[in-house]
Amino acid sequence: MKHALSAVIAVAAVALMSPASAQDKPEMPKVRLAVGGKSAIFYLPLSITERLGYFRDAGLEVEIADVQSGARALQSLVGGSAEVGVGTFDHTIQMQSKGQPVVAVTQYGRYPGFVLATIASKSVAYRGPQSLKGLTIGVTSPGSSTHFMAAYMLVRSGLKADDASFVGTGVTSTAVAAARRAEIDAIVSSDPMISLMQGEGLVKVVADTRTPEGTQAVYGGPYPGGVVYTTADFIAKNPRTVQAIVTAFVRALQWMSAHAAEDIAMAVPQEYALGNRDVYVKALAASQAMYSPDGRFVPGAVETAYAVLKLFDPSVAGASIYRRPTPAPSWRRHLRQSSLRRTIALIVPQYPVANVVRHAP
Repeated sequence: MKHALSAVIAVAAVALMSPASAQDKPEMPKVRLAVGGKSAIFYLPLSITERLGYFRDAGLEVEIADVQSGARALQSLVGGSAEVGVGTFDHTIQMQSKGQPVVAVTQYGRYPGFVLATIASKSVAYRGPQSLKGLTIGVTSPGSSTHFMAAYMLVRSGLKADDASFVGTGVTSTAVAAARRAEIDAIVSSDPMISLMQGEGLVKVVADTRTPEGTQAVYGGPYPGGVVYTTADFIAKNPRTVQAIVTAFVRALQWMSAHAAEDIAMAVPQEYALGNRDVYVKALAASQAMYSPDGRFVPGAVETAYAVLKLFDPSVAGASIYRRPTPAPSWRRHLRQSSLRRTIALIVPQYPVANVVRHAP
């Protein structure tokens, strides 16, 4: 299949099941969506989708809950207070390994976009991940993907994931405040927070996944960043609603790929800049390559994520894995089999995500 998606996507990341007419209305026009730090550049496609009216154009009324972290957004989905989440792909694999089929339906972030930096005033002599041993590291929250990044770096260097202490510093201004107070030794964060910290001389960057080269250095291969995810059950019951969500996001990604950082910054609330618009625009310009132009999953990235997570997450390490190209009705049957509760199913979807979007401009 010449145009079939070449990446293997976790059942956790099956593409939409079948094309539907662009005129079809969503089964559930009112949708609750959870995100952990909406104003961060990592999550910017969500704000662009909302503010340019693309949800409305797709027939959706989306209620957005901005919670403390990506881990909390996932909890909202699993707990039933949201139908859709926006966050990192890591969570879909972890939930699969626990028998909870969380499904990524489009990838808007080609790289994670996270940065590990030491606090300048602490004068940490960083010579590699082994230098993190014994440090107190700020992350958005324990169990978040910023936590996963530092934990993986520790394990990959021969240490244990708990050889450093991890504390939650939040996503936006609270992370910057923690660096200013120097109550931590290092921090894993994203833009615009990292750029603000650098501008104030608060941190020294030691690992950077805002670029493909930096991502390769940390993870050893391409690594998926931000995705839109939901449950397999929600997709099965509301395929037109999910299609509408994907359509809206892809329109936003296409708009972002065609506009300069200054234009994008003008489309979001001023408070996103955390009081320094010049730094915000520069950070956004530096991060633009991170965003997918079409919502497709990056080839090879899913395998990297699985290899990384199983190295330090016992639930993922203990799960088996199989690869099976299969049409959508079949994977729903697989999910109902109790024997697969400890299996991460990797499926090659029939359609690239972007190809099932029908009315993106």
